[in-house]
Amino acid sequence: MPKYIFVTGGVVSSVGKGIATAAIGRILKSHGLSVSIQKLDPYLNVDPGTMSPYQHGEVFVTVDGTETDLDLGHYERFLDASLTRTSSVTTGQIYQTVLGKERRGDYLGGTIQPIPHVTNEIKGCIRAVGRESGADVVLVEVGGTVGDIEGQPFLEAIRQMRKEENRQDTLSIHVTLLPYLGASGELKTKPTQHSVRELRSMGIQPDIIICRSDRAVDNELKAKISLFCDVDSRGVIPLLTMPSIYEVPLVLEEEGLGDYILELLNVEGTEHDLQDWRELVARLKRPANEITVAVVGKYVELQDAYLSVKESLIHAGVHHDCAVNIRWVQSERLEKGDLSSLAGVQGIVVPGGFGERGVEGKIVAAQNARMEKIPYLGLCLGLQVMVIEFARNVLGNADANSTELAPDTSYPVISLLSEQEGVTQKGATMRLGCYPCHLEPGTRAHAAYGVDNVDERHRHRYEFNNAYRDELEAAGMIASGLSPEGDLVEVCEIVDHPFMVGSQFHPEFQSRPLRPHPLFREFIGAVCAYAGLDQVSDSHPVAAASSDVTGDVTGAIAGGS
Repeated sequence: MPKYIFVTGGVVSSVGKGIATAAIGRILKSHGLSVSIQKLDPYLNVDPGTMSPYQHGEVFVTVDGTETDLDLGHYERFLDASLTRTSSVTTGQIYQTVLGKERRGDYLGGTIQPIPHVTNEIKGCIRAVGRESGADVVLVEVGGTVGDIEGQPFLEAIRQMRKEENRQDTLSIHVTLLPYLGASGELKTKPTQHSVRELRSMGIQPDIIICRSDRAVDNELKAKISLFCDVDSRGVIPLLTMPSIYEVPLVLEEEGLGDYILELLNVEGTEHDLQDWRELVARLKRPANEITVAVVGKYVELQDAYLSVKESLIHAGVHHDCAVNIRWVQSERLEKGDLSSLAGVQGIVVPGGFGERGVEGKIVAAQNARMEKIPYLGLCLGLQVMVIEFARNVLGNADANSTELAPDTSYPVISLLSEQEGVTQKGATMRLGCYPCHLEPGTRAHAAYGVDNVDERHRHRYEFNNAYRDELEAAGMIASGLSPEGDLVEVCEIVDHPFMVGSQFHPEFQSRPLRPHPLFREFIGAVCAYAGLDQVSDSHPVAAASSDVTGDVTGAIAGGS
């Protein structure tokens, strides 16, 4: 039977529960334990798929096509694992399931109530992760802040589970903020005391308190929190704000958190090994070079909307021993003819998105990259604008467009599958989750992966229109990645360009700190070459580890591990 660790947050939202949870998972994995993670989100939406990025940042997609909160991206990156739909639970899903059972008569005419019906459903979802993953430890993060009305059913379910499971099979970790008051020149513990009291009023006594702070937490403060919150002094763990999120596992481990968790759960772990992680952080903090890459989008004022893209660029930069300075470029600014924001960049990334706002600016970015021979990586919509730009300015058809943006276009190089002839895979209107892709030998895409076939995650509706494939290829834009049947274009590239590659899928969801995704890795390599920098040697420990990304990532994706 698995052990369960429940992570809650207090005082303020965005206190860092997701990073803390992911870091704890990495620490436990370094002790030789198998770990899975689940996020409980209190909102009534069934999933974040229909939410604006301004609400919850990017929508992360798992291998089985589940649209989830961005914290699952942190979990996957830190654990170096692929999660599934069981790792994402919302209040909307819980109530949808309960009401479905009620309509079918599963409750035999009984009165449906939050307790026990809703809480039983929540407990069932939590235990399903342990059962399906077979993990030694299941980490469960509760979204929101203790005291929120919408989070109460989840906390009640956790209280019941802690009572039902053996005492040493569950653990409660509370993440709080220690605010600093400039007037008095001190960190204040009172908000943490009130947050813990609120949690205890729900019947949950935390075993460990992680204290987020921008300043050092001395032993006197730790003793005070220990006394007033009834937590052992070893269980008060300071967590200062770090320059990089990848430092968090190292900071928590130095505080003895891993050993203390194993002791409380009565688990025998191996001697912890975070050496590869230490090398990653050391290389991240002291890069040999730096480059500037533009990320062109319409949500750039909210970087969480492109979180996985940002992290993937960091991973690839570490591989090449190079700091990646990201210049966030508002695509609507480019539409107005102001290209100053692209001046001096050594690479351009156009990420995914939906809707017509800002698309013309992304097309301008693709044109700039093509004409100036600047390395370009297009992701989902980024591939589509690359195709539109090429059709307009190389083939000379000014009306070339996507039917998403211009339904009446006479030259629909991008369209829905239902609008295309000869396509056998029509299915639903959106492709979600992993799909196979065959890479054409002799292409940049094939050289990046080093294998013929891969599986990659999708989240899109519109596709490359095969009716224009021959014409585009004759002009120099080739389809270097196709579906096994050959009727879906997955990757495009321009043959007479140093690196101009677009993928219909989202490679950013597969990148890992120690194993950058092949397309991002090769893109940053091309950026370094464009900037005149020396290329990385695979003799470096981190680079050598990430050089095996092809087999490891492809195997993990195909196997759903």
